[in-house]
Amino acid sequence: MAQSPNPSKLSFSSTFTLKPLPRLHPNLTLPTKPPPYFKTLSSISPPPPDSKPTTSKALNLISLLRAIPDWSDRIKERGMQQSRALYNHEKWVQHRSSLRHVRHVLSSLQSRVILSLVPPVLAFTLVAVAIASYNTAVDLCCLPGFFPVLRASSLPYQLTAPALALLLVFRTEASYSRFQEGRKAWTKVIAGANDFASQVISGVENSSDESTKTALLHYIMAFPVALKCHVMYGSDIGRDLQNLLEVDDLAVVLNSKHRPRCIIEFISQTLKVLNLEESKRTMLELVFVNNSWVFLSLCHTLA
Repeated sequence: MAQSPNPSKLSFSSTFTLKPLPRLHPNLTLPTKPPPYFKTLSSISPPPPDSKPTTSKALNLISLLRAIPDWSDRIKERGMQQSRALYNHEKWVQHRSSLRHVRHVLSSLQSRVILSLVPPVLAFTLVAVAIASYNTAVDLCCLPGFFPVLRASSLPYQLTAPALALLLVFRTEASYSRFQEGRKAWTKVIAGANDFASQVISGVENSSDESTKTALLHYIMAFPVALKCHVMYGSDIGRDLQNLLEVDDLAVVLNSKHRPRCIIEFISQTLKVLNLEESKRTMLELVFVNNSWVFLSLCHTLA
C-alpha cells in the first residue's frame, strides 16, 4: 500500500468548482412550502368562554356584600382620628342634662359601637327574614308539600342566655378596667413630664445655656405627643411635632423605629451638654432616670 511522501501534512485544497446557478425568468416564482402546522399540547384546558362574566358577577356580589361593613369601618376609623378635649364644668352640666337622651338618639349613627354592630345585625336579620318568608310560603302552600317547615327549640337559648349575660358583664368590666388603667398611665406620663420640666426650669439658671434649655423643654413637651402618636394608629406625628422640634431633629424622629425612645435619647444628650454644678446635674439626671424608666414601662403598657 503506497503512502504519501509527507503524511504529517494534510492538504485542504479541493478541485471542486461551484457551478453557476441557472438564471431564472423574472416572472417565474419558486413554489413555497406551506408552513408546518403545530398543535399546542397542554394539560390545562382553555377557560370556558363565559368565565370572565362569571368572575365579574362574583366580584360585584362580593363588593355589594362588603359595602355596608366598609362604610361602617370608614366612619369608625374617621371617629378615631378626631381629637377629644377634656371635660370641663360646662360639658359635665351638658352631660347631666335631661335632654342628653335626645342628643344620644340623634347622634346614634355616629356611635362606633352601633356602627360596629350594623353588619352582623343586618346579616342575622336577613337570615331571619329569609327563614320567615320560607315558612310563610310553606304554610300558604306556595311550595310543594315535601318542603318542611323549619323549626328550632328554644331550650338552647334559655340555657345559654345566663352565661352570655355574665360574659357580657365581665367583658364590660374588663373594658372599663383597661380604660382606667390607660388613663392612670397617661396621667403619670403628664405628671412626670411636668415635674421634670419644672426641675429643668428651676435648675438651669445660666444665661449661656438658654438655647439648650429651650431645646430641652421642647424635647420634654414632645415626648407625650410622640407617645400619643405611638399608641394611636394613623396619627400624623410629623404634623404634631413640627412646632416643637427642629427640622433635623424631626427627621431623625420620623426615621427612628421607636420614636418616644428617640426623644428620650435627645433629652439624655441635651442634659450632658448643659453647664451645671455637679449637685444640680446629679439631681436632674436622677429625676430623668426615674421618669425615663416610668415612661418606657408605660409606653409598653399603653401600646
